[in-house]
Amino acid sequence: MRRNPIAFFLLAPFALIYGAMISLRNIFYEAGLLKSTSFNIPVINVGNLSMGGTGKTPHIEYLIRLLSPYLNLATLSRGYKRKSKGFRLVRTVDDAKIAGDEPLQFKRKFSQIPVAVSESRNIGIPMILKHHPEVQTILLDDAFQHRSVVPAMNILLTQYAEPFFQDYLLPLGTLREPRESYERADIIIISKCPNSLSEEEKQNFMSKLDLKKNQLVFFSKYKYQDPYFLFDKETRISLTDDAHVILISAIAKVDYLISYLEQITNIDNIVKFEDHHYFSDLELEQFRKIYENIGEENAFFLTTEKDAMRLDLHRDFLMKHKIPIFVIPLEVEFLDSDAALFDESVKNFLLEFQS
Repeated sequence: MRRNPIAFFLLAPFALIYGAMISLRNIFYEAGLLKSTSFNIPVINVGNLSMGGTGKTPHIEYLIRLLSPYLNLATLSRGYKRKSKGFRLVRTVDDAKIAGDEPLQFKRKFSQIPVAVSESRNIGIPMILKHHPEVQTILLDDAFQHRSVVPAMNILLTQYAEPFFQDYLLPLGTLREPRESYERADIIIISKCPNSLSEEEKQNFMSKLDLKKNQLVFFSKYKYQDPYFLFDKETRISLTDDAHVILISAIAKVDYLISYLEQITNIDNIVKFEDHHYFSDLELEQFRKIYENIGEENAFFLTTEKDAMRLDLHRDFLMKHKIPIFVIPLEVEFLDSDAALFDESVKNFLLEFQS
C-alpha cells in the first residue's frame, strides 16, 4: 500500500506508540499477567487484523451453513454501533439500533440459532449457555483482538488485494495489531480473491505469509446472487446491461462489489458513507430526489445486506414514496479444492476438541 511520504513521517510516531501499547498488552497475556478464559465447548473466532472489510460476516454465515445441520450453534458479536448496552439475545423483530446491523442480519437469515450481542465476550458466552444450554459451539464475530477469551480455533481473514503484510498500524494504515499477530491464527483465509488464481499465484502469495507450523491457508471469493426487494425477498430482479443502478454503500470496502457490478450492469451513481452509518431523514430525502432526477424506467437503488438492516429503519418513508431499493446477497465460495479441505479441517477440529 502506497503512503504519502509526508503523512508517513507525521503519523509514524503515533503508530509506534500505538504498536508498543498493543504489543505490551499481548506480552502480558502471553505471560499470564492478564487472564484469558477458556470454555468447555469449542469457540471459533473469525476475525482480522485490520479495521474491517475482509468479509467476516459472510464467512461466519458460511460456517453456520456448514455446521448447523450437525451442531447446535450460536453466534456472539459486540454489536458495533448499537444503541443498546450489555448482553442481549437478538430477535428477528429487533432493529439495527437495538441489535447492531451484522447480528440482526445473522438472526434474520438464520432464525433457528441463538444470536447474541455483548461488549464483553467473557460475559456473553456464559450468558448464551445459561439461556441456551443446548449450544455446542459458539462463533465469535471479530474477536481476534479481544484476548480475554481463548478461542479453540482462530480464523484470520485478510483481503487478497490488501493483505495485512502490506499494511501498517493505525493511524498509518488500518491494522489494529502488529503484523506478527497473525501467528495466533490456526487458519488464514485470503478473502475477496479474483475468480481464478493459478497455483503459482497462490504459492507466491503464501510465500509472503511466512507460515508457522500447522497454520493452514485457504483462498475464497464472493458469489453474488440476484438482488431481492428490500421489503419482500420473494421479489427478485436480474442485473442487466440496460439497468440504471444507484449504489448505496455504508460498508468498510466496496471496491470488490463495484468491480463485479461494472461487468454486468450500469452504475449511474454511488452514494458512499462510512462503515455502519445510520442513515438520516435528510439523507433519505436526498435518495428520493436522486431517484426522481434519474428519470429512467429501469432505475433502482442497490445496497448490501448489512446496509439493508439500517435502511429498514426507514421502512415507512421508503414505502410511502415508492423508492425501489434492492439488496444484493452473497455467499462465500472457496477456490478450487479449498472448500472440501476447509470443511474437513473445521469438522476434524470439532471432532478432536477436548475442553
